[in-house]
Amino acid sequence: ADYLDNGNNKMAIQQADKLLKKHKDLHCAKVLKAIGLQRTGKQDEAYALAQEVAALEPTDDNSLQALTILYREMHRPELVTKLYEAAVKKVPNSEEYHSHLFMAYARVGEYKKMQQAGMALYKIVPKNPYYFWSVMSLIMQSISAQDEHLSKTMFLPLAERMVEKMVKEDKIEAEAEVELYYMILERLEKYKEALDVVRGKLGEKLTSELQSRENKCMAMYKKLCRWPECNALSRRLLLKNSDDWQFYITYFDSVFQLIDESWTPPPEEEHSLEGEVHYSIEQAVKFIEERITEESQSSRPLRGPYLAKLELIRRLRHRGCNDEYKLGDPEELMFQYFKKFGDKPCCFTDLKVFVDLLPSSQYTKFIGELLGVIPLAAGAGNGAALPADIRALQQHLCVVQLSRLLGLYHAMEKQQKLTVVRELMVRYRHGLEFGKSCLKTELQFSDYYCLLAVHLLLDLWLEGEDTAVWQCLTLLEEGLSHSPSNAQFKLLLIRIYCRLGAFEPVAELYSSLDAKHIQHDTIGYLLTRYAEALGHYAAASQSCNFALRFFHSNQKDTSEYIIQAYKYGAFEKIPEFIAFRNRLNSSLHFAQVRTERMLLDLLLEANISTSLEESVKSMSLSPEEDDIPWKDLRDNRDLTVLFNWDPKDKDISEEHRKLSLEEETLWLRIRSLTLRLVSGLPSLSHPLQPRNSEKAAENGVSSRIDTVRALLQQLEAALEAGKKFLEQKIQYPVLGPPPTRMAGFFSSGSCQCQTSLFYLVSDIYELDTNGLEDSAEIQERIGNSFKSLVERLTDLFNKCKGDLIEVRDGTLKTHPNLLENLVFFVETISIALWVSSYCDSVLRPFKSNLQKKKKKKKESSVTMPPVFTHFLDYVTELQTLTSNVIDHIKGLEIILTALKLEELSLKDTLLLQEEKKFTKTVQGKVQSSYHHSVQEIGELLKKRLDTIKKLKI
Repeated sequence: ADYLDNGNNKMAIQQADKLLKKHKDLHCAKVLKAIGLQRTGKQDEAYALAQEVAALEPTDDNSLQALTILYREMHRPELVTKLYEAAVKKVPNSEEYHSHLFMAYARVGEYKKMQQAGMALYKIVPKNPYYFWSVMSLIMQSISAQDEHLSKTMFLPLAERMVEKMVKEDKIEAEAEVELYYMILERLEKYKEALDVVRGKLGEKLTSELQSRENKCMAMYKKLCRWPECNALSRRLLLKNSDDWQFYITYFDSVFQLIDESWTPPPEEEHSLEGEVHYSIEQAVKFIEERITEESQSSRPLRGPYLAKLELIRRLRHRGCNDEYKLGDPEELMFQYFKKFGDKPCCFTDLKVFVDLLPSSQYTKFIGELLGVIPLAAGAGNGAALPADIRALQQHLCVVQLSRLLGLYHAMEKQQKLTVVRELMVRYRHGLEFGKSCLKTELQFSDYYCLLAVHLLLDLWLEGEDTAVWQCLTLLEEGLSHSPSNAQFKLLLIRIYCRLGAFEPVAELYSSLDAKHIQHDTIGYLLTRYAEALGHYAAASQSCNFALRFFHSNQKDTSEYIIQAYKYGAFEKIPEFIAFRNRLNSSLHFAQVRTERMLLDLLLEANISTSLEESVKSMSLSPEEDDIPWKDLRDNRDLTVLFNWDPKDKDISEEHRKLSLEEETLWLRIRSLTLRLVSGLPSLSHPLQPRNSEKAAENGVSSRIDTVRALLQQLEAALEAGKKFLEQKIQYPVLGPPPTRMAGFFSSGSCQCQTSLFYLVSDIYELDTNGLEDSAEIQERIGNSFKSLVERLTDLFNKCKGDLIEVRDGTLKTHPNLLENLVFFVETISIALWVSSYCDSVLRPFKSNLQKKKKKKKESSVTMPPVFTHFLDYVTELQTLTSNVIDHIKGLEIILTALKLEELSLKDTLLLQEEKKFTKTVQGKVQSSYHHSVQEIGELLKKRLDTIKKLKI
């Protein structure tokens, strides 16, 4: 066992063998040997050994534990349940084995059996937790039941009765048990009863979370629409803590609800269960003013009361009745707020919510007023007044962010924008002095100045200023050198490099972000969208692996969380874990990465290092199966991960999100159908058998071609939908979701090529079943298909021609679309070759039969059917075309190597000396990345060229 722990698996196997020589039937040694075998990649031997031991139904703890570990590593948790079922039969009174059995069921989600195992445990050892495990398993049955009616009439009422029995017998001990009772009542929509539980004696046990009782009461009051109670409770909680924002919201909601219902307090008695109620605007105004007065006397400044006043003004305006209540002018209130909290980073995000209250004519004046109260000292010579300490810097930053949010920078002319960029960079560099003592992992105080400058330059780039994008990269790289862990710099660099078509620097940036766990799903798209599209195949494989590793381990990890939740009685977390697991399993990104990963593997390996048939088999792909949950796809991407300070009309909207999801889904459908069509090719090549006999139908080949034809129809429909979508010409905001590769797929012509290739498959199949005799028409059709395919592929190649990077007027301009087209070309030619090898497998037997006939008849002239010459010409042309592309790529490599970036005079004198070195680095990175892409594409095409040479019949 020690050897296994230290990762020395071979030694562990040897030691186990020694032991087994002496003691043949030492179960535990056998299992430890099996673990060693599993870890050295001999899965089948390990499984056979393990099953030998399991068949003996061991009951010693060591063997059971070791087998559990082994099965878990094999990802076969269902075998653990069988193991402990047998153990429990042999040792029926073991608390330990029973609880292991329960946990084994929990790993595979067998809720019904969990319920029984929990009760069996409780009978042996009457401990509360076991009883409630059983109750929780009932709730889980109700959650997982497809039939809502069943869950509300059977599982939940049964669970409720089980808990009530414990309540009557006064056996409730722990907080978790009360939580569980509350959960059942809430799911049964018995809100009144739930409220009584929380407010009653049982509720006293709810102590682990702050305000747990109050929050649960509030939730029930809302469900029951008991607004007086909502109001009184939130009022009471605000008196305790006037900085708790959620209760201000409930307070306002309930006041306005009560006004709309013209509620009045009952005479002679309590207003409500929770005490006094406010039911008029006057009372609300007075209440907020009192909170502010109270705050001014407190030792620590609180933001809540001031923001609550702005919130109240906003709600009153919404109802069209603000002026009568003399709450003050929002502009003045925001000004006062800034004076009080302007040096806190949260000041901007607080005010952002309320800028709608300002009339646009007041924007410039408002910003001027704010600038007026910041203590700035005149700078040396260049005129910008600079802050003397961090407080003043934070205040100034807040104003700059507000200026951007109010659109003041957007309205400027080009020259004005450039002046602002300069000023922001002066401020950025000056601010670095305050952060000299910062650790590497801390951000510099002035980082936002640099980011804002880059945002302004991005505006200019989108308006057609080509040099601006290089300046963006230059400033970001400079920023990153001072603040190496600033994620915003890295994310923005990733987006800009990708837009320029350079993937190489991105891989390193992304790995330095150190994305953890769920982030592979939320921001992984930044990587997977571009890696393959820009020809970095190795990096694409790696980035797919990162994501897939996370998604696959999610299955295993979630079971562990659930088991911990049972052990510690955190019952309310269990449904959350299950929902989390489901959300990840139906993640859009997961489906995309799975599909792209398999396409990529076929592209890199099929018919190069292994046959297409073996590749398809090793991925257990089948054209009939579709494992993507189309109806439940969840878009888990974080599209707001990049900070921006854009006004609402320029920011990413709900509409953009919807459209992006639609586009991603359409593209995924096209890719997934392409993958399934390719995976259907090997199944069409059948073993030799008498033609047209009954057998053909029995062997299922005829149904396979039907599958392929059906998929082809689906692909046509998906392409039609894709075209329709692209006609809308949607432009996402520059920092919004990146568009898919769909537009390039259509405009390059690879779409038409790929579909005609799949139609060709259908024709070849027809030729195969009809034989050569009376198929002149089919042969001609195939011949024409070959011709038009060569034309289409040549067109596709023509769309790849041109310089990838050119120097125009002293600036670099990149052409990522040419690179993307080259990648599409490689993919399309690969599909063409897979289809050709299917043609080859059909035509070869025909040819050898003809040659046999020729020998028999001893004739010199058996006429060769035309399809053979068509195919030979086609293959020769494919070979010539591919060779031409490879030569073109060599040419690109030479041009890219010869680009002398040093001589680029960035005419823009705005660049300082220290910036010039960063510009050099940036342009070098882009050049090197393009060079790398072209090399990888060239390498892959050479391998494909070798496979063409094998196709001569």
